[in-house]
Amino acid sequence: MKITDVQAFILQGQQKYENPSGAGEAPGVFQCCLIRVETDEGIVGWSDVETQPAVAKACVDAPESGSGMFEGLRSLCLGEDPFETERLWEKMYLGSIYFGRRGAAIQALSGIDIACWDIIGKATRRPLWKLLGGGYRKTVRAYASTLFRPAPDDIREACAGYLKHGFSAIKFGWGVFGQDKKLDESLVRAARKEIGDNVELLVDPGWKVSRSAFDALETARMLSQYRVFWMEDFMNPEDYEGYARVSEGIERGGLGVRVAAGEQEATAAGFRRLIADGRIHVAQPDLTRCGGITVARRIAWMAREHSIDVCPHAWLTDLLTAASLHVNATLPRALFLEYNVSSSPMLREIITNPVKLNPDGTISVPEGPGLGIEIDEKAVKKYRVA
Repeated sequence: MKITDVQAFILQGQQKYENPSGAGEAPGVFQCCLIRVETDEGIVGWSDVETQPAVAKACVDAPESGSGMFEGLRSLCLGEDPFETERLWEKMYLGSIYFGRRGAAIQALSGIDIACWDIIGKATRRPLWKLLGGGYRKTVRAYASTLFRPAPDDIREACAGYLKHGFSAIKFGWGVFGQDKKLDESLVRAARKEIGDNVELLVDPGWKVSRSAFDALETARMLSQYRVFWMEDFMNPEDYEGYARVSEGIERGGLGVRVAAGEQEATAAGFRRLIADGRIHVAQPDLTRCGGITVARRIAWMAREHSIDVCPHAWLTDLLTAASLHVNATLPRALFLEYNVSSSPMLREIITNPVKLNPDGTISVPEGPGLGIEIDEKAVKKYRVA
């Protein structure tokens, strides 16, 4: 089997990426990048990628230079066997190294890698979790992943909706959080009061807010009062020392709030530093940013060796949700599946067999070949702008 084409599509929704103005859901991403990998046997693999789609498409479509270091990802993949994931990953990484290593190039590379794993599963008629070594579970507990609302009443109304849908864990992030400490606490307090003691509450304070390690530790002390399971990605992604200082402070203080991070990190080398130097408690590789399934496997082993948890970041379409389900299935210990509850019709309509929340608040790991998710190409055409 040989790769005959790699395409990057740019999809565009109807609403810009904005914070909620009330209790209602945010629209989510305005544009979405899809990767399509074709083979000479007619088997096609898909992935979405959470990135700047126009930049990722340029990384895929760039022409061959002949240098072996400035190559477009498509040119590096043509004629290659999608089953040779490790070798192909290395070829793409080295072939784009002068404009890659991190950012859009590694993100587009991640999408191609996931699409190749999708092809392998379809060719062998096996779900991805079997190809990754077998599953420890058939379902994964899902958390509703959403943005902070602007007022406590809005938070309470939003929480009531997630409970009605059957979620047993909820994560609020970004939005207005970090602008006013009193407001921050009132929002978290409202969420905990509405969901009660038996539903997990997670918080993503957002890293674009400028805060020191001292500030972050103060936030952790506040969150610990409301039994928040983790605080996520609250420092600049490069501030490994800051993460370490907060982790150490949490442990010394017995606060019980885990430090989770990694959605901006890339490659096994990057996660090695985040885990060893940053001393995080939960590694959160986004499969479309870290280097794909091939790198996620290395991260999972690395995390286990350092006695920390892995919980993939997954805030896009059900392609990424499904890929994260398969990885979660193969972990000896799985915490949650992140489920994007944003309201964009684009993210829903391009999938013909969306994942569904079970009555017990879990989502079943797909049993179909590859990712187990099918694309509606008519819907892709509807939203495609490039």
